[in-house]
Formats: sequence, C-alpha cells, structure tokens
Amino acid sequence: MTRTSLRRAAAVILAILLLGLPLPAQNLDFTKGRRHFPFFFAPYTARHVPQPSLTNSPRIETLTRDGKLYLSLQDAIFLALENNLDIAVARYGPDIAETDVLRTQGGGLARGAGGVGTATALGGGPVGSFDPTISYSLNWTRRDIPQTTNFITGTNELKTTPMTNNVTISQSFATGTSVSFIFDASRTSTNSLRSSFNPSFGSSMQVGFSQRLLSGFGFGPNLRFIRVAKNNKQISDQTFLQQVMDIISNVKNAYWELVFVREDVKVKEQSLALAERLHQDNRRQVEIGTLAPIEVVRAESEVARTRQDLIVSQTSLLQQQITLKDLIAKNPMDPLLALVEVIPTEAVETPEMPEVIPIQDAIQIAMEKRPEIIQAQVDLKNRGITISAVKNSMLPTLDAFGFYTGSGLAGQINQLALSDPFFTPPDPQFIGGFNRSVTQAWQGDFPNYGFGVTLTIPLKNRSAQADTARALIEERQAQVRYRRTVNSMIVEVRNTQVALEQNRARIEAAEKSRRLFQETLEAEQKKFQLGASTIFQVIQAQRDLSQAATQEVRARVDFKRAQVAFDRALGRTLERSSISVEGAQTGVVNP
Repeated sequence: MTRTSLRRAAAVILAILLLGLPLPAQNLDFTKGRRHFPFFFAPYTARHVPQPSLTNSPRIETLTRDGKLYLSLQDAIFLALENNLDIAVARYGPDIAETDVLRTQGGGLARGAGGVGTATALGGGPVGSFDPTISYSLNWTRRDIPQTTNFITGTNELKTTPMTNNVTISQSFATGTSVSFIFDASRTSTNSLRSSFNPSFGSSMQVGFSQRLLSGFGFGPNLRFIRVAKNNKQISDQTFLQQVMDIISNVKNAYWELVFVREDVKVKEQSLALAERLHQDNRRQVEIGTLAPIEVVRAESEVARTRQDLIVSQTSLLQQQITLKDLIAKNPMDPLLALVEVIPTEAVETPEMPEVIPIQDAIQIAMEKRPEIIQAQVDLKNRGITISAVKNSMLPTLDAFGFYTGSGLAGQINQLALSDPFFTPPDPQFIGGFNRSVTQAWQGDFPNYGFGVTLTIPLKNRSAQADTARALIEERQAQVRYRRTVNSMIVEVRNTQVALEQNRARIEAAEKSRRLFQETLEAEQKKFQLGASTIFQVIQAQRDLSQAATQEVRARVDFKRAQVAFDRALGRTLERSSISVEGAQTGVVNP
C-alpha cells in the first residue's frame, strides 16, 4: 500500500471519528441518541437512513422457469413480505414512533408516531430540557466616552476596553428540578486615573436550583410524554402487524382466486369441447338424414355461447394474475415478471373437517392477538396518563429556588493613578491576574447566597379546566370506542366461524351436485343417441354440468377464503403463515 493510500485511509478514519459518519451494517434504533464518545461530533450530524430498495427480490427469478412463475402459497406469502410496497411503507411507522421516544427523552413534545398519536398536548410539558445544555458567549467592546467633568475619572475622555466571557450549564430532571451553573469572567482596561486596577479581572461562579412543588412536581407530569411515546411505539408496532395481516390475507385470497379462475378455465374448455363434439355429431346425423338441420344451428349456438364463456374466464385469469403480481412485486412491470404467466402449484382439494373452537375460547384468542384490540388497550393507558398530568397542571405553580455565588476581583495597580495625590494602594489580596480572581470566586472569599419561593395562582384557571375536561371527555370516548372495537371483533369471530362451517358443508353439496349432473348428462346423451331425447335437453344437461363444476371449485375456494378470514379474525394470520414478527419487520424470510 502506497503512502498516498495510507493517507487517504487515515483521512477517512479521522473523518468518521470526528464527524460520526455512518458506518456500514448499522442496526437502526432511533430510540437511542448518538453519543459524543467515541465520535465527538456525532450528536450534531444526521442519522444515516438507508435508501429504500425498489427492485424485486431475487426470489422471483429463482421461482421462474421457462417463462412461467411457479408459486406455492408460501412462496407468494414470502414474496409479499419481501416486495409488497404497502408493507414497505408500513415498516417506517415504528421507526417514526421511535424518533418520538428519543425526542421526549430529551424533554421535547411528541410529533405524532407514524400514523398514531397526536402532537397536540393537553396540559403543560416537562419542566425543561432533560438534555444538559452548555452555552458560551464572548463579548469584546471598545468604548470612548466624553466626560463632562474629570473629577470622577480623572479625564474628560474615558476609554475602556471590556471583554466578558460567560459559560452556562443547565439541565432539568424528571422530578421537576432544574439546576444551573454559571461562570462569568471579565477583563477591563481603562485610562481612568481613579481606577485602582488597570487592567482589572472579575469573575463569578453561581450554582442555582429550582424545584416545582405543586404543578409540575414529580415523575408523573414530567415523564408523561416519554411514557406516551413508548406506548405509541407499541401502537405503531401493532398498526404495522395489522397491515401485514391484511396484506397476507389479501395475498392468500388472491392466490386462491387465481386457482379458481384457472380451474374455471378448464371447466369452460371442457364445456366447449362437449359443445363442439355435439355439433360435429349433429352435422354427421344431418348429412345421413337422421336429424333435422335446425339441430345443427342449435349446436352451433351452444358452441358460440361456451366459447364466449371461455373468453370471459380467460380474461379473468389474466386480470387475477395482474392482481397477484401487484401484491408480490415492487415493480410489476419488471421484464422478468411483466409477461410471465403465474402458475399456482397448489390445488383446492376437499378439506378435512374445519377446526372447532368454542366461541368463548375463540374470542379470548382474538382479545389477546388482534392488533386493533391491543391498540385500543394501549390508547386507554395513554388517556389515563394524560388525565393524571392535566389534573396536576390545574394546581398553582409553587417553585422553591436557591443560589450560591462566589465572586472574585484582581488586577494590576493602575500606573496612571500613581501620580494622583489622592490615590490609595489597593489591598494586596486583590493584586494579581485572572487566576487570583478565579481562586477567590472558587474559594468563596466573597459569597452571596439566597433562597426563596415563587407562587403563581392563575385566577379562573380556564385553560387548565378546559384541558382537564377535554382529557376526561376523550377518555370516555376512547372507552366507548374500545367497546365498539371489541363488539365488532366478537361479531367478526362468530360470523367467520359460521362461514367456515357453512362453506365446508357447501363443498359436500357441490360435489354431490356435480356428480349427479355428470350422470344426468351421460344419461341424456345415451337417450339422444337412441332418439328418446332432444338436442335441447342435452345442451341443458351440459350447461348444468358446467355450472355445477364451477360451483364445486367455487365452494372449495370459498372454504379457503373462509379459513383466511377466520385466522384474520383470531389475529393468528402470521403464525398460520409461518411468519415471525421479526421476519415481518425486516422483510427477510427463510423458507
């Protein structure tokens, strides 16, 4: 490695250490702020947020063979987790909620957590910033002031050059306490003959505190926004899981609908084949004179009708593929996907008896797992925290405060004043430089201290009354909303359970109906060949069989959809889809 390369590498490392530039492979946790060590300037630089990936995952190419995308249901679910843009958008919600946690930990107000919560705060906020603050000021001035008399300054043109420095460190705490440390230092040069020092050095050190005793006292009102922000993070997590459940349910439904339309195309193809065979048989019979020509026209009409039904079914197949591609791809127009035919590898077989769960147990499962229920429960906790805080804000403000200040003064004897017959040399303890001044202040040679209380009583107190009333009203509203959510969940669980049982019974009835219509068609065809039936009866039997076959497939697919709805109602969509919460959050899944 050349010296130039070494210098470049050293420069990059130095920039990272000093500026806190983003390092690769970081796990983003926005609830934790960046610290000064080991990157001193890290808290003053923006966090690295990766750019979103808008290209389809490699899994699509892996599953594509000979221009066809072969998909199992689990493959479709995994592709949705990796590529679905609605899920990708929802993943940012918890991160946004984490920024509110970090902001409130510093004493700020929440800005609204990823689609949940609100930035409007009832009552007062924390007593101050929980992050320590250091401020420094430097002021240099040159003054040239004419004097009406030289009795006071010994000159008619007073010239001074003061330079002042100030350092202030302050911080507030969750108990309602605020502390501060202030250091002042000054240096002043002058041409006054009456000044004992030139230059003179002054300094002071002050330690102060204040403590809320009524409104704003204690952890409750001061940690309120942190607790609410953390709860909003839970709500945002549940909102994300709810979105994932909805998308996965949509993917399952779209997959089974694709299976249905493919089977329906096969049914329509069989119907067309039967109509064409009947048409050919009729033409032969007309040619040999055993059938009237009108029967050929009827058969041709049936061929046209079944061909039209096939075209409609094929169109539905193309549309359903587009719907499924949109759910499992970030870019459905990707050349690797746009013209690819989707082939589902799973068929709708006759299912076993549906899962039987007592209704009370099903409701209990939903109460524990449904994201909407958990969101409403956490929201009620937030309402309680808010009510406690706004009640505290109704109290008068009573602050206890105290301070201690040490002062110092030093300087060199003013040489200009030595010619003044009235000049008196200063006390030797004041002769010196800046260090002597600071030592006096630090040792408390010239102390000042005090304490007191400040009481503020808002007459009428209408703002606080309004905030408290609103907080209570909103809590009552949230309680009713929670009950409404629970009731809706109960109705959904009961309805989906009934639908699951009914759709299983439909399958048995549809299978039997299809078998009977198959036997009817075969009987009508034999009778027609013997001259005991008419072409109309044969065509009607073909139509009945086609409809029965479609209804059989429809019943099986509806049972699958009922299972999807039942799992969604119980809040167990993820576990029934072999998806972990971590996999849903990261979008990284392993079959």
